[in-house]
Amino acid sequence: MSKETRNTIFVEDALILSHEAFEGEQFILRVMAPKCAAHAVAGQFAHIQCDPQRPMRRPISIMRVSRQDGWVDFLYKRLGEGTALLAERKPGESIGMFGPIGKPFSVERKRPLLIGGGVGMPPMIFLAEELRNRGIVPFVILGSEVPFPFTPRPSQIMLDGLPEGVIAGMPLLDDWGIPSRLASMQDFAGCHKGYVMDLARSWLETLDENLLAEVSLHACGPHPMLEAVVKLAGEFNLPVEVSLEEFMACAVGGCAGCVVEVREESGPEMRRVCVDGPVFDGYRVFG
Repeated sequence: MSKETRNTIFVEDALILSHEAFEGEQFILRVMAPKCAAHAVAGQFAHIQCDPQRPMRRPISIMRVSRQDGWVDFLYKRLGEGTALLAERKPGESIGMFGPIGKPFSVERKRPLLIGGGVGMPPMIFLAEELRNRGIVPFVILGSEVPFPFTPRPSQIMLDGLPEGVIAGMPLLDDWGIPSRLASMQDFAGCHKGYVMDLARSWLETLDENLLAEVSLHACGPHPMLEAVVKLAGEFNLPVEVSLEEFMACAVGGCAGCVVEVREESGPEMRRVCVDGPVFDGYRVFG
């Protein structure tokens, strides 16, 4: 564990409060983990024990927390043996976890654009809620090639510069007064048939120079999507942060099994996604 993360990560036996299954092998897990809930910020994750018989944990991004009530929400997808075991866990059971872990997002501009793809959606939802609490209203674009883990509905918040008929948003964000739009190649009603980048470009092209100076990009999702986000940010000369997803063993910086190459001023260097990230300056990773 690095000096920066000492005394910031908490070990808890987290009681499962609810565990909902959605189409596309997606699950939303809510656990009682007061210490993690009290300290987590958007962009961080927890290392979760999927099953008592399987010691290797899985890193899962935090989607929401309640500091008052002590719960933490995770959205994950069943992909391998670990998450398959996790999907079988029931309310009333406890799971071992430690968190929060990692470097969070840092938003310094007044008009942030948040882009989440697939299981990269949770950090964007967490960040949107944090920004709302700070009096900042972001624009959130979410994409998925399987049904969304919520029921999309026509947004009551109108936006300029989007393709005709793209009206579906995430109900929770709409209730918070945060504009959102959804993208997929699957012909979901009200969603843009295409990529999240199409919607992002359409919106950015409507902004004049003064408004663009207030915009920053923040994204989490598959590497090809993040690379495209960074390229788009470069076209509009905007700051950009990306949250990376990597396989992890220890998740606290000891094993160096999740390193990525990052371009520093002195040249390329290897950085650990778990504690040096998972949020990085996009240009330093994909620039």
